[in-house]
Amino acid sequence: MDSRCDSEIVIYTDGGCSGNPGPGGWGCVIIDGTEESCLSGGEKYTTNNRMELTAAICALDAVVHNSSWKNRPVSVYSDSQYVKNGITSWISSWKKNGWKTSAKKDVLNKDLWMRLDALYSQLAVEWKWVKGHAGIKYNELCDALCRKEMSLFSR
Repeated sequence: MDSRCDSEIVIYTDGGCSGNPGPGGWGCVIIDGTEESCLSGGEKYTTNNRMELTAAICALDAVVHNSSWKNRPVSVYSDSQYVKNGITSWISSWKKNGWKTSAKKDVLNKDLWMRLDALYSQLAVEWKWVKGHAGIKYNELCDALCRKEMSLFSR
């Protein structure tokens, strides 16, 4: 039996904008043992939070659609408290309250939260926060992917 079938998939994600809103980019690194897969993308006009969410969505979507990753534990490292707290804590209240905040306002980025929740529910994910711009190898790589994507829109 392949010893990797129970080993953890490690994911780092990041998203950002030049201006908020403005040109945005996202990046993620999916680590399976010694193999690293980088994904990235961007939008011409978006927000930091939308890019942070998009990075997490695209990473989890890649895991769900990879038969050798899908049934393994996943750790997602994000420097976004918004993403980590949103998916692990706030979302249950939002869903209970018809996608309204405690202030009775519509939840921002509901479309992305619903996509992230649908992916999250298919996997065994542990969410971890990391300090951004602190020299953490894969967080810095994700940041570089974001900046590269943002630069494509500022030409």
